[in-house]
Amino acid sequence: MAMSKTTSTYNRANWEDSEFPILCQTCLGDNPYVRMIKERYGKECKICARPFTIFRWCPGARMRFKKTEICQTCSKLKNVCQTCLLDLEYGLPTQVRDAALKIQDEIPQSDVNKEFYLQNVEKQLELNGGEMPTGAGGGKATPASDVLTKLARTTPYYKRNLPHICSFWVKGECKRGEECPYRHEKPNEPDDPLSEQNIRDRYYGVNDPVADKLLKRAASLPVLETPSDKTITTLYVGNVGDHLTEVDIRDQFYHYGEIRNVTLVPKQQCAFVQFTKRSAAELAAEKTFNKLVLGGKKLSIRWAYSQAKQPTPAVQRQDPRLDPVPGLPDLPLPPNPNDYFNLNASDMCVLPAGMKIHQIPTQFLPAMPGPSSSNIHYASQDPNRLGTMKK
Repeated sequence: MAMSKTTSTYNRANWEDSEFPILCQTCLGDNPYVRMIKERYGKECKICARPFTIFRWCPGARMRFKKTEICQTCSKLKNVCQTCLLDLEYGLPTQVRDAALKIQDEIPQSDVNKEFYLQNVEKQLELNGGEMPTGAGGGKATPASDVLTKLARTTPYYKRNLPHICSFWVKGECKRGEECPYRHEKPNEPDDPLSEQNIRDRYYGVNDPVADKLLKRAASLPVLETPSDKTITTLYVGNVGDHLTEVDIRDQFYHYGEIRNVTLVPKQQCAFVQFTKRSAAELAAEKTFNKLVLGGKKLSIRWAYSQAKQPTPAVQRQDPRLDPVPGLPDLPLPPNPNDYFNLNASDMCVLPAGMKIHQIPTQFLPAMPGPSSSNIHYASQDPNRLGTMKK
């Protein structure tokens, strides 16, 4: 008869005890005074099934409580967060990272081989001062990847910390209203692949629906088209914050080629980088498009066109005049609709049949002030006003 696996199966010396979890910025939350509940050996790791110290905390207001799911040894093997199991460097699933960097998973999945493998890893961690050696398992990635740079999330995504969906509200039986701590939203459809996520598949990078969605998005990413005019050597840099200076932008682009000029526009939060050669501008556009992150912000890179060489829109109106208003008589417009004060007598519109203009006799019109021969042109220049006295 096979015995069930319990905590007494393992040596207590291999149980993990830590003082603080390994978390990403999103799971930690935006609250700088977060309080954590610590429980030593309170749960088994969902990957290696060894007892470890769990942490539980609330990342912010109107958020759900979160806790650690895997031990720190498994977290360091894949360089992932202990809670969401996303890569700590890029914020992406391990399947996307391994596919972009062409990393093969060498972690065994059987119980005996996994225990032996983890014991050797812990010995390496002790020798290296708690850090994983480069390239071990699916650890920190040394080479750069264009796909990871384009898909990487540079800012925290706190929507992942929202409460779960209220099951009573889905059934139409929730009576708490706004006081309900859960979300009142429609859940995903049963056939939606995003509803079939689990921790082991995300950790090992196998059949992860979130990773499949991101890989499809990477295949359809936009490409920056190079202008046909060879004289254009200027790049537009958008989303520039207030703290970035001209020196910071120059330091990011100088190694692509010789820079002729860098113009910073603080009001528009953008900059223009002009290279001396077209080849240098093309290289800079290729290496920085949807990849450049400076000062914690992802900068937008475009080709800069002069005002005389702006690309014409595909659809333009042939008649720039205003559209006729329904309900009014169809009167012809003057030749120049923007010049209403310099119309000639021949440009006057012709009234339709049946419409007459009644002239008012001049004796009933108010007297209009004529031109004055004095030098006073404005009321403020009249000496009889504003309390002045005649001499």
